[in-house]
Amino acid sequence: MSLEPIPPPSGFERFGRLGAVIALVVLAGIGVVAGASFLGRQVGQTFANGADAGADVEPGLDVEVVIPAGASAQDIAAILAAQGVVASAPQFEATVRSAGAAGELRAGSYELITGMEPEAVLDVLRSGPIAEVMRITIREGLRVGEVISRLAEESGSAEEDFVTVLESGAVSTSLRDMGDSPTVADWEGLLFPDTYEFVRTATPADMLQRMASTMEQRVGSVDWDAFEAAGFDVYEGIVIASLIESEVRVADERPLVASVIANRLEEGMPLQIDATVLYALGTRDPAEFNNEVDSPFNTYAVTGLPPTPISGPGLAALQAAAAPADTDFLYYVLSDAEGGHTFTTNLDDHNAAVNQAREDGILP
Repeated sequence: MSLEPIPPPSGFERFGRLGAVIALVVLAGIGVVAGASFLGRQVGQTFANGADAGADVEPGLDVEVVIPAGASAQDIAAILAAQGVVASAPQFEATVRSAGAAGELRAGSYELITGMEPEAVLDVLRSGPIAEVMRITIREGLRVGEVISRLAEESGSAEEDFVTVLESGAVSTSLRDMGDSPTVADWEGLLFPDTYEFVRTATPADMLQRMASTMEQRVGSVDWDAFEAAGFDVYEGIVIASLIESEVRVADERPLVASVIANRLEEGMPLQIDATVLYALGTRDPAEFNNEVDSPFNTYAVTGLPPTPISGPGLAALQAAAAPADTDFLYYVLSDAEGGHTFTTNLDDHNAAVNQAREDGILP
């Protein structure tokens, strides 16, 4: 049997087959695009729906947020809400629209804080990611003047500039009514101690406002319900936290010192906290201690809390102030070289602990 060659297709047939192939390719392309578009809408809608109510994240926490290139204001709002930086994606979008800033949000990596106000986040995203930063650590227990000195030393700005900012009303806080003419002393305890990264171009006002806002956020993260039910307000809680911060070196003792303060206040006893006397004297040198100094900060002579904090408390001290241990302790005294104290319920036991600390060379 012989094989005869198959005749080539006619022009019409070739055209028909080519058209069919093109049609299949177009249909497949439409299907892919439609599918991708549908998937994108579904993913975006799911992300946005989850972000509308904001993430269940503790406020005041540092978080790194990456804004991808080409992200829309809606995309960015969803990212910020999902990581707890803002409470609501629609609220942030509305803030962007109101400012006409949709085209000004810059891609990059940002160090933000959970629970920020939309306007503050918008300012950061308009400025762009931090390229050159200065890292400044403000440790717990520093007084406001010491905080200013540290900021000035690390940033290169003059101390007077920081003082001027605090006294001008350029920095705000919800934790205390500053009145029309605030003083530096009014800001005692209201600048949160932490390690901060500031852009090199940050002004004293920028740095101080960030610290004040961080304190607001940290204070807001503490449960003050029981404390307020006992008849105190949150500012008094900050005062107590500053006393704890100034007195305690062993972490586990914070709630115990808080209990002594609470018990003495309840009994109407003077607090007799040495750190307040040193604060009144403007020194940290125990050799200069004088509990006869005439000052509202002399808790040997004045009953009740000092009028302001005496240092910048950290989060652990704030938490201890809000939830003191349940004890009958009324006294404590330094009793070991690591900073531990002996806690007692009566004066006789306290005096015995003081004598023992002197015998051990802990007290002079």
